[in-house]
Amino acid sequence: MEYEDRSRRNVDVEFETIKSEKVNFGRNNFLEIARKRAKTSEGTNEFISVSRGYYLPDKTERFKRSLTIPDDPEVRAFVADKIRSL
Repeated sequence: MEYEDRSRRNVDVEFETIKSEKVNFGRNNFLEIARKRAKTSEGTNEFISVSRGYYLPDKTERFKRSLTIPDDPEVRAFVADKIRSL
């Protein structure tokens, strides 16, 4: 039941890209890091999205995978520290 309520509540989500940067790699791939905002009737929430995608022959973009990170200073610091230690 809880799952059904959650899916109904998320129908009215509107996403807005605040800022994004992209880097191409390989023959046909790209990595995008973006700050996004999700707007619902209950409020807004900002998050950071890391997405991997590829280009179709007509140069349109398709996304394969995505990871979202909450826009929380403690979580951002944790992720940055772990990336630096790799």
